[in-house]
Amino acid sequence: MTASMLSPWSKPRRRRSLGAMLLVAAVPAHAEDDGVLDTLQLHGFLSQALVVTDDNDVFGPSSDGGSLEFTEIGANVSLRPHEDVLIAAQVLSRRAGGERGDAEPKLDYGLIDYQLQSNQQRNVGVQLGRFKNPFGFYNQTRDVAFTRPGILLPQSIYFDRTRSLALSGDGLSVYHEEHLANGTLRSQIGFGRSRVEDDVDRTLGMERLPGAFEPDTSAIGQIRYEHDGGRIITALSAADANAGYDSPGDFPGDGKFQFQPWVFSFQYNQELWSLTAEYAIRQLSLEGFNGIADTQKTGESWYLQYQRRFLDDWQWLVRYDHLVNDRDDPSGNDYAAAGAGPGYSQFAKDWTLGLQWRLTPRVLLSGEYHYIDGTAWLPPQDDLDPSETERYWNMLLFQVALRF
Repeated sequence: MTASMLSPWSKPRRRRSLGAMLLVAAVPAHAEDDGVLDTLQLHGFLSQALVVTDDNDVFGPSSDGGSLEFTEIGANVSLRPHEDVLIAAQVLSRRAGGERGDAEPKLDYGLIDYQLQSNQQRNVGVQLGRFKNPFGFYNQTRDVAFTRPGILLPQSIYFDRTRSLALSGDGLSVYHEEHLANGTLRSQIGFGRSRVEDDVDRTLGMERLPGAFEPDTSAIGQIRYEHDGGRIITALSAADANAGYDSPGDFPGDGKFQFQPWVFSFQYNQELWSLTAEYAIRQLSLEGFNGIADTQKTGESWYLQYQRRFLDDWQWLVRYDHLVNDRDDPSGNDYAAAGAGPGYSQFAKDWTLGLQWRLTPRVLLSGEYHYIDGTAWLPPQDDLDPSETERYWNMLLFQVALRF
């Protein structure tokens, strides 16, 4: 079953930290007398993985005996100064290969949530600040290992190579939840500025050029229906992410970047098993540059995943994940003929087998095997020269995750 940012918060805890004290400082001095601090919640999580590949480094030197450079640490805090107002924030430190400086803590989300209406029939509210993007089933909780079906999410939909673009946005988000006779209808739409960081520069091959992307006005939205207590879940997500390129000289000159994905999601749940499928079509364009020709590509991706639960706290999964960067050149032959790189860098076909054991409610152990044809989702910081990669490769991952 998937998690949602619109779900109720769990029971408050009374532990405090520096982050909590900073949050409380924004509350009036008399608030503690009114019991506001009873709503204070503190949570955190930590996950550490070992990644081993036979070829093609992933998250560090994984093909050289294995890599431990895949670490996720997060802490979040929330407080209700009023019954209709929630203040919440999360700081995330994540290292996935690259330099140690990449693990510098960053604000994952930080928002004020005001409920305009809340009753048994419906819930309507607005969020202001940095909000998590409602994209597919897993994006809003993608960095919490306990919410993922496996160690890695399907890379055809939830890219690690351009994760900053999908994670969150800065602006305004409006959400609505309606309880119907046989299910629940949820919708959320956000406006503001997308996060365009160094990973986008690297993926587009522009990290060495004398300029930088500046986020522009963007929008994202999702409508989701959960039928019969979550037995059937469907969702439609769409986004329009924009950024302008500010160049100090004539090369490559100023330009525009636009990314427009649509994601169709479906999940069927039974007591002991779940079947999940998501399909995405993505349009990416670069326009207006002096030294770079205008380009526009339409990518396509999908996955089919089966999860089976057994022995109360065990689960295994099998998944097929399919990604194509350009529907007009699915094999990458035209890309290779133009001298841009190997054709197999334009697609990826990934068979995955995974196993999870919830040792305790706070400890999760996972193992996962991937057999991959193609390198389209391979993070570019690990294998900088695409010609030195291998088309067919294997990956084995082990992970321990904790939460509190």
